[in-house]
Amino acid sequence: MTTSTRRTWRLLPLVLLLGGCMAVGPDYRRPDAPVSADWKQAGLWKPATPQGLDRGDAWWTVFDDPGLDALVAAIEPSNQNIRAAEAQYRQALALITQARAGLFPTLGASAQATRSQAPATTNPRTGITTGGNTLTAQDAGVNTSWEIDLWGRIARTLEANEASAQASAADLAAARLSARAALAQAWFQLRVAERRAALLADTVEANQRALRIAENRHAAGVVPRADVIQAQSQLASAQAQLIDTDIPRAQLQHAIALLVGRPPAALDIAPGTLPTLPAQLPLVLPSTLLERRPDIAAAERRVAAANAQVGVATAAWFPTLTLSGAAGFRSTDLSNWITAPARYWSLGPSFALTLFDAGRRRGVIDQNAAIYDQRVAQYRQTVLAALVEVEDNLVALRVLADEAIAQARAVDLARQALQITLNQYKAGLVGFSNVVTAQTSLLSAEQAALSVAGRQFDAAVLLVRALGGGWSQP
Repeated sequence: MTTSTRRTWRLLPLVLLLGGCMAVGPDYRRPDAPVSADWKQAGLWKPATPQGLDRGDAWWTVFDDPGLDALVAAIEPSNQNIRAAEAQYRQALALITQARAGLFPTLGASAQATRSQAPATTNPRTGITTGGNTLTAQDAGVNTSWEIDLWGRIARTLEANEASAQASAADLAAARLSARAALAQAWFQLRVAERRAALLADTVEANQRALRIAENRHAAGVVPRADVIQAQSQLASAQAQLIDTDIPRAQLQHAIALLVGRPPAALDIAPGTLPTLPAQLPLVLPSTLLERRPDIAAAERRVAAANAQVGVATAAWFPTLTLSGAAGFRSTDLSNWITAPARYWSLGPSFALTLFDAGRRRGVIDQNAAIYDQRVAQYRQTVLAALVEVEDNLVALRVLADEAIAQARAVDLARQALQITLNQYKAGLVGFSNVVTAQTSLLSAEQAALSVAGRQFDAAVLLVRALGGGWSQP
């Protein structure tokens, strides 16, 4: 072994020791988030205990609706948005594998055989022709190349890809949460639509009874024909509204079919009842929300990825060190190809440094620093939006609970007023227009009560989604 060869091998441990000894660029620190100590609209609600959050992300079970539970179970394997998010996550994991491979040497092998003929040449002085020989050469060997990560470029790339994969995992959780929440909203609105149809069917029956009363009184000559016409008009109006309820019910079934990944014709939901609204939902503190909303976690992980990319860009200022080597056998005679005399090898490091690029590297660093600032702002905006969503739905649930009580009282009074008015009409004390007014008031009050119930379920589902649906950052 020659002196230069010995020096090369002596330098190898030092090169390996230097690999990964320094990672340039800023180390990541989680940005501050604008959170408060408690909720402004919490009212009598208290933060949930850890036991109250142990249901995991199966938050829909608090509504105790087996039909909803069955449909939610069908979302995971068939919802296309979830499948797309899952594929995006697998892409991010593949990028981690690619980046991690950069920490290790690459090894290749090759084998080739060539047959060539050199051109013949004639010496003008002697007139002797030489060359024109046919040669066969065989070459087989292995080669390796390893970029020593002196400045942490590869490590920072791996760090960025890992953070991006964590963001994709949170995106997948957010897609699941969004699909399940949309399904729950559509499911409860479907039940509200069914209750509205039942209400209008009862109204049609009541109007038919009122029409018979008017017809009997008209036949007895007590009231004019106008009373019968008014009763018929009121009945026709209720029948038209009842027919119209087929549209929202069908459309809500179609929306549910889309969420569970089925054609509309393949899903038929039997009529059911609207479940009881949960008296209380697990509430977490605002600071805990940072760990329990997947969109916040995804935004924070993208900040970390952007921070690592600043380090990747900074490493371009420093030289790269690549260790390469090759070994094999090369011969023009097949009989002594794989023999010691035909052996060859090479090993040595190489340094490369860009001396002048007219500001390109500085521009890349500035670009990544600006991307980092953008990600920080987006993270903080996501946190603020999450806080607003929780506060909005807290106040909605509190106000709607009071409104539901008042509206139930209005329905009861309107029902009493209609009964009194009908009795007065039978006694000839009032005209049928008073009955029409009382019927209209009752139907309006009952529909308003249903609308409040639907809004309560919407607010409950949106609050659960705003709180992260029981998800927690792994």
